[in-house]
Amino acid sequence: MQANNITEVIKILDIIVEECKITNSPLGYFAVLYRKVTINVKDGIINNRFEDNNRMEKLDVLFANRYFKAYFDYKKNKTISKCWRISFKAIEKNHLVLQHLLTGINAHINLDLSIATVETVDNLPIQSIKKDFDQINQLLSDMVDEVKQNMGAISPIFKLLMPLAKQWDDKLIQFSIETARDGAWLFATDLSQNLDKREELFIQRDLIIENLGFKLLNPKKTLQWLLNVILFFESGSVKSKIETLEKKI
Repeated sequence: MQANNITEVIKILDIIVEECKITNSPLGYFAVLYRKVTINVKDGIINNRFEDNNRMEKLDVLFANRYFKAYFDYKKNKTISKCWRISFKAIEKNHLVLQHLLTGINAHINLDLSIATVETVDNLPIQSIKKDFDQINQLLSDMVDEVKQNMGAISPIFKLLMPLAKQWDDKLIQFSIETARDGAWLFATDLSQNLDKREELFIQRDLIIENLGFKLLNPKKTLQWLLNVILFFESGSVKSKIETLEKKI
């Protein structure tokens, strides 16, 4: 299932979210977040907030289609990138809602955004899209901050205990957001300058991002107990958590 425009991107995200509610799948957490980001991008395009609004829609569609392909291929047990696989397979174990969100962002920004950016500019200089690249990156990053602020609705003790895990939290955000923002652009630049080595670069990058995803899901043992306590108090079914995220972000 692939989109041809940003309206179709939102419709496909609707399908994924509703499917995850029915199946109680944690994969719906990222889909909810991503739908909110996409709606914000669409509003920005309508209001001419980007340097090149037509190009931004093209980037958004190419970007989203990489996620859709990974998602539906995973559902069909097809081979997908290692970084998406570790994110999707995280549903087989108990993890915080925030961890599910961040592993999705890790794969999507660190790998997918770079490739979609190169495909968007085509034969033009990669630097020509830098401003809009940063815009879409920032929109996704801002959504994570909103989720963190509202996690109390899912786990009553989240806000109480997370300050105690500040070291883990800072590293987690650095891996998934700050590192992603800089690393994704560097990878996009590298790809644009070495198109003949694209497959080799993709494999190398995928392994690196898979490792970052592993770190997001497996923090140091000294802090894992704290995350387990927060997880224990995450209330409600997966479906109810998805619905809470829909309301809160």
